Amino acid sequence: MDHNTLLSRLEGLSGRFEEVSTLITDPAVIADMKRFVKLNKEYHDLEKIVAARNEYKLALDHLNEAKTLLDTESDPEMREMAKAEIDDIQSRLPQMEEEIKLMLVPNDPQDSKNAILEIRAGTGGDEASIFAGDLWRMYSKYCETKGWKTQVTSFSEGTSGGYKEIVMEVSGENVYGTLKYESGVHRVQRVPATETQGRVHTSAATVAVLPEAEEFDVEVKESDIRVDIFCASGHGGQSVNTTYSAIRLVHLPTGITVQCQDEKSQLKNKAKAMVELRSRIYNMEYQKYLDEIASKRKTMVSTGDRSAKIRTYNYPQSRVTDHRIDLTLYNLPTIMDGELQPIIDKLIVAENAERLKESEL
Repeated sequence: MDHNTLLSRLEGLSGRFEEVSTLITDPAVIADMKRFVKLNKEYHDLEKIVAARNEYKLALDHLNEAKTLLDTESDPEMREMAKAEIDDIQSRLPQMEEEIKLMLVPNDPQDSKNAILEIRAGTGGDEASIFAGDLWRMYSKYCETKGWKTQVTSFSEGTSGGYKEIVMEVSGENVYGTLKYESGVHRVQRVPATETQGRVHTSAATVAVLPEAEEFDVEVKESDIRVDIFCASGHGGQSVNTTYSAIRLVHLPTGITVQCQDEKSQLKNKAKAMVELRSRIYNMEYQKYLDEIASKRKTMVSTGDRSAKIRTYNYPQSRVTDHRIDLTLYNLPTIMDGELQPIIDKLIVAENAERLKESEL
């Protein structure tokens, strides 16, 4: 794509940016919350593209000025300065163009949402529950490094530690867009604490990451919900097993069931459970989109098919292998301590390459 073609595409987006800038100050738009939120997000997305377009156009202007100077100037020193500027700008342009092309490829509209992270013990009995607990600790520490807020909404403890199942809400910037790569089967190879012969066992846990649905993303009727109230269990102090504060919501049309026992207040638990319920109902429709892109992108095979094995954690060799991009790292302790970013960065790079290929920009 030449400079003029790229600039002409960016001009149209600059015009739309000005239009959206005006619309989000219109009282009629502000009164329509659904439209206002959508336009506000579009404004922030376009703002980045317009800033990149301005920087790119400025670089091209400087390049043309330097070339004109080189053609017309006879002073050797001035000509040398013009040559240096031309070389500098021409070395930077390809990277700027790649970044702009990537911005022009539509993002998954869910990327900016908060997420619901669910970890379930799979094959492997008690060891699978312990591993599910290890994964929960890994994600909690990773979220902490990102400055994201986490809150466990429900859990079921394993008989020898860890969790049979644990669900937490994660809120912050671009949470779903980052954590979506973690959906799938995570496999561990190690000697369990219960193993007397010192043999390496293989166990697994399944991770599911759902985009958190906003109230206007999906409409859930109160008449379609059965509410069950029960005593909270597990950690939590004096109110545990004495106060009927835990909430279970059953969506009758779909059979989807969620529960929350995190708060001492029944109303707060119900509000949190409603967020998860909306997200799970919304995800049923969103899954069709995931299945479609999963057939095109190997990085997203996990999200499209949650039975897919995406990563192996081998303790004897201190090795972590991500099977989607054939990445192997030998720093398992630091990864289990929340240092996930190097893996996620490489998955993002791989997906971006696939997105550019799809768009044929």
